[in-house]
Amino acid sequence: MEFTFEILGVSPVLQFFNYQQEVLEHKPPTGVAYLGSYKCTLDALIETVETVTPSREWELDRVVEAVISFWMNNMEAVRHWQQRLENADGQNILVSRLADLKSLQLEFERLLNC
Repeated sequence: MEFTFEILGVSPVLQFFNYQQEVLEHKPPTGVAYLGSYKCTLDALIETVETVTPSREWELDRVVEAVISFWMNNMEAVRHWQQRLENADGQNILVSRLADLKSLQLEFERLLNC
């Protein structure tokens, strides 16, 4: 299974929490996970993905590899989001997406067909 990781933005904690609750209540589990972190460091992002891999039976090594690959290949974007998170108040978190490629493709196709 191949994974993709991407930082999506900065969000108020409450808004992110409400979105996660809505997803859990109304949608069956998919191969796409949205994660929140108070820090924009490689260690913090790896910690967040480690929390979702057991419940989804994802290979932790491959997931961590996707995070590291994103970090190394997108330093400009990483710096941008680090700055945005620093400029936001403490009530905000960094939002990222981790997905297996097939599930992400299916999610995008569903969005386009709506």
